[in-house]
Amino acid sequence: MHSPPRGVCVRRPALERELDLGAPVNASPEKSTGGCCTAAGNISPEARALRAVPGTALEGAGFVNYPTGWWHWSYGDRYWALHTGAAAACYGPVRPG
Repeated sequence: MHSPPRGVCVRRPALERELDLGAPVNASPEKSTGGCCTAAGNISPEARALRAVPGTALEGAGFVNYPTGWWHWSYGDRYWALHTGAAAACYGPVRPG
């Protein structure tokens, strides 16, 4: 059984410079010295402000953030249900074919 896709990929346009988001996507807490965590205290004010842009939009749309990945947001899955107090997830595993 596989869980259905439930992620969101937000891409940025090509820029002249790399954006400071405090830690790369998929960085572990160990490799980023905690910088990957949404509430990291060891990131720059610029990184905090840049993270807030999609974060505010996603929260406003009902998504919930996974605290050890500033890039990881969920909607409709078990994690979302737990954090929103929903009685159940909107969907569950599906059987292929």
